[in-house]
Amino acid sequence: MKRAAVTTFAIFFIFAPAAALAHPGHDGAGGLVNGFFHPVTGIDHVLAMIAVGVLAAQYGGRALWLVPMSFLVAMAAAGAVGMAGIPVQIVEAGIGLSVVVLGLMIAFQINPPTLVAMMVVGFFALFHGYAHGSEMPNGPAGLSFAAGFLFSTALLLSAGVGLGLLLQRRTLSRRMIQASGGAIALVGIAVLASVL
Repeated sequence: MKRAAVTTFAIFFIFAPAAALAHPGHDGAGGLVNGFFHPVTGIDHVLAMIAVGVLAAQYGGRALWLVPMSFLVAMAAAGAVGMAGIPVQIVEAGIGLSVVVLGLMIAFQINPPTLVAMMVVGFFALFHGYAHGSEMPNGPAGLSFAAGFLFSTALLLSAGVGLGLLLQRRTLSRRMIQASGGAIALVGIAVLASVL
């Protein structure tokens, strides 16, 4: 188990510098396909989505869809704000902080009431949504990009839920989940360090 945890931490530290490049711009690229593949190009976004799903799995019941849905809805709303060109500060720091906090919630098995968890993930979704919305092209190409982006994000959230449920059924799963949360938080710290 210790060896697996060390390997996990090493892998995350190796790939953490790529997180700083998570939102380099879309170079005017629009369309459904570009939107669908964009979420997997930033490790910070991928880890946040997986973390939200794993967190939802820790709750079970209605939280399996309420927690991820709150992230998706808040992200879409903030994306619209970004597409409108309304300036917002500290977006990248907010994204890095989201990865840290979500990772720590998993690592320390912090389970506030479901409504609070929904508010926390919804708050952090605002940063993710704004970052991508502000870089999307205008017009129909931007809207189709947004549709692809939201669909892909929903799949990542679902993958996180599935992973969380799968890990709960395995022996030593609690320690594995906690180690993964710690690794996610460490990548978030690397993201924060790169933008501050």
